[in-house]
Amino acid sequence: MSTRLPTEFADLEPFSDWCLASEPERYAKRLNSTMTAMQAFYDAITPRAEEAISYCDKFSLDDMPEDVLNLMHLLYSMVTVSFPVECWKQPRVPDSGATTLDCVAEPVP
Repeated sequence: MSTRLPTEFADLEPFSDWCLASEPERYAKRLNSTMTAMQAFYDAITPRAEEAISYCDKFSLDDMPEDVLNLMHLLYSMVTVSFPVECWKQPRVPDSGATTLDCVAEPVP
């Protein structure tokens, strides 16, 4: 089995499908995920978030190894699911109907 994350974060490998490079991909995954799946992901990564951020900070943004970039994308996905898990208890923004929000700029990498 190939790994996508640094070995120090091998326990998060089952959630590597959340290593998504863009905000639209992360948002689409959130909308298409169950609360059970998002809660499991959130519960796994949240206790490791500070450690993961510190690990990513060891590398230059301009020359980040792929496994570290995947870890950073995993952290971005944690942010994407935080409100649904912590506040709304549903993937969509409450009372938003069919509205959409298109991200036109996002942090890179």
